[in-house]
Amino acid sequence: MRRAVVLIIILVFSLIISIPVYGATPAPNSKEEKITPPRIDQLNYPVLYLQQPCLEGEAVWLVQARLREIGYDIQPDGRYNALTSNYVRLFQLAHGMKDTGVVTPEVWKTLMEVEPAQTCMNNSQPQDRMLIVIDVKARTLVVYQNDKEIRRYPVAVGKSETPTPLGEWNVVHKGAGWGNGFGTRWMGLNVPWGIYGIHGTNKPYSIGSYASHGCIRMFNRDVEKLYPLIPSGTPVRIVQNGKMFPENLTPVALKKSSSGQRVVYVQSRLKELGIELDRADGRYGNMTELAVKYYQIWHNLEPSGEMNEDTYRAMGMIN
Repeated sequence: MRRAVVLIIILVFSLIISIPVYGATPAPNSKEEKITPPRIDQLNYPVLYLQQPCLEGEAVWLVQARLREIGYDIQPDGRYNALTSNYVRLFQLAHGMKDTGVVTPEVWKTLMEVEPAQTCMNNSQPQDRMLIVIDVKARTLVVYQNDKEIRRYPVAVGKSETPTPLGEWNVVHKGAGWGNGFGTRWMGLNVPWGIYGIHGTNKPYSIGSYASHGCIRMFNRDVEKLYPLIPSGTPVRIVQNGKMFPENLTPVALKKSSSGQRVVYVQSRLKELGIELDRADGRYGNMTELAVKYYQIWHNLEPSGEMNEDTYRAMGMIN
């Protein structure tokens, strides 16, 4: 009998100490650590995928906004959650890609690609020649109509670690109401190594500074005035103090199929030297190769069509 009583007392005591005391401070080793979600704000075709915690940032917002614009029932919130991943999978299936739910460079390019609108109307009115010139040094955007300046706006451009791409581009996509860091209007450019555009902002205090991840930010009120003036296909020249190449650079070997900002430098310098090759668009294609060969022949260099140290030096791009 006495043994049974002892067993009952032990059982009751064990139950009492196992009851949680609400409001008590948890043990140090049971405290949950708060994990900050990784932010992806750069738009150089970053890979986006489903993980915990969710990826966040402007890159995610842009994917969501673009999906919504082309008809998917998604509300942008800047978080790469399961719903966003599922819509990406639907988009991939609709465009003949494997439905992984991962935003790869291929998905980025397909998502942002826009076919020019076709019209059956015969417009007998001659179209005005529009041109946008952005100077990252002055942080200004100037609009020309038939070679005459008609608008001038202050802008914010890329920070030193994420510079705005110099070169000769075109407006290839227009969108409205994307919100967040993209403001009320978006005009995308055909830069081959990332997604760059002219857009509004939710950070008006940044205008006039080096603040973006490479895009050109405008006050929302200004971009709303600019937007209807600029048709798709409008040329956009981005320069630094009037030029498209720096005073000094480190020579890097370039050849056909290369792309990037250094290709723009070479193309721009060739044009300054009087060799026309269409646009300085960062794509080392047939015309750029031919222009380099032409220059090499006339300066007694081996006509390889490739940029090497001797060619850089002869072109006055290095000492």
